[in-house]
Amino acid sequence: MAKPIQIVATKKLSGEQKEALTKANIEVIEADFIQTQNKPFELKDLNENLIFTSQNAVHSVLSNPESEKLKSKNVFCVGLKTKILLSESGFNVVAYTGYASDLAEIITLIYRNESFTFFSGNLRRETLPKALKDGEVKFNEIQVYDTSLTPQKIKTAPDGILFFSPSGVESYLKENTIKKEKCFCIGDTTADALDKITKNIIIADQPTVEDVIEDVIEEYK
Repeated sequence: MAKPIQIVATKKLSGEQKEALTKANIEVIEADFIQTQNKPFELKDLNENLIFTSQNAVHSVLSNPESEKLKSKNVFCVGLKTKILLSESGFNVVAYTGYASDLAEIITLIYRNESFTFFSGNLRRETLPKALKDGEVKFNEIQVYDTSLTPQKIKTAPDGILFFSPSGVESYLKENTIKKEKCFCIGDTTADALDKITKNIIIADQPTVEDVIEDVIEEYK
């Protein structure tokens, strides 16, 4: 029997996700290279529309006892799973995209005369805020969760590494180097964080964990 391919996932995978890899004779080493935690915040100075770019922000806002009053507002978000979480929680999602840059384009082209409140984390990228500022869109920002790096040393050199955020890349590189490993990235922003490290990158067609796993299986089948 051929030696199994070994990959590192920089976040814990679900049982179903791991099973798909195991069936393809791929061994997974998994660890959470970042951690997120809700932080206290006040729901004040809210604008007419809301922006979420992660499920973490949604979970944090939902934990606020005053979150019900937000459900009368229109919501713009990044990510299908973020959109599903918002919709199932009673929010009215007007638009969602796979990437923050695409959402910024929609807002600046179609909704530039409206106002927005962006619920963010401490390590969020500049992509969306910069585009809104450049487009002279009125917005404010409320930080609702913190992301911290939890770097760990991987003792054996894997065949591939799964990355799901720029912060995950940063955390991995604190204790590990990337040489010949294939890097599977959930999206362009995550891949950009590897730009000066390696060109051996495969970017998922859609920014979901499942699409990253599909790419891994396709690469090694």
